[in-house]
Amino acid sequence: MTHTLILHEYAPSGNCYKIRLTAALLGMTIQRRGYDIMTGETRTAEFLREVNANGRIPVLQIGERFLPESNAACCYLADGSALIPADRFARADMLRWMFFEQYNHEPNIATLRFWLAFVGEAALSDVQRAQLPGKRAAGEAALTLMDAQLAQTPFLIGDALSLADIALYAYTHVAGEGGFDLAAWPALSAWLARVAAIPGYIGIFD
Repeated sequence: MTHTLILHEYAPSGNCYKIRLTAALLGMTIQRRGYDIMTGETRTAEFLREVNANGRIPVLQIGERFLPESNAACCYLADGSALIPADRFARADMLRWMFFEQYNHEPNIATLRFWLAFVGEAALSDVQRAQLPGKRAAGEAALTLMDAQLAQTPFLIGDALSLADIALYAYTHVAGEGGFDLAAWPALSAWLARVAAIPGYIGIFD
């Protein structure tokens, strides 16, 4: 049975984009339903009741069921495809990079992008402003670790694109909006170009 797929999203979000990119690379049709997080549209009583009680997007709606968390949604879409390796170790290594993305990468690189490009540095609180140096250093460390791996292999877990690459591409390719100079990581920059050249690729605002 084929279920209608609806992505509840905020288009500029890398977490939302990674789901759209996964679907595009797999040739899947996905409907889009947008929310403005800047005006609190994901915090309304209706959204909390009907879409996600955690008040966050993205949420992938699969028929009448709702699946929050971007990497979980990507795994759902890619199940049985070449984006999830058949080899047991490679599959676990893919998940390792996806966990790294949510724990080490996204909280620093995505947060700086949001604060600087969407909120604006002048509008940050004193607490947020105090976190800028630490988040920048942590973001640079994450990019350096990725660069070291990508100096050895074309993609994060070897010779083929996987969900690890999609998950980490989403916020890495727009990291410049958070003040990161990606030219400092040449292997990572070459990888960004390889991902963008994959057939079926779409941009974050496509």
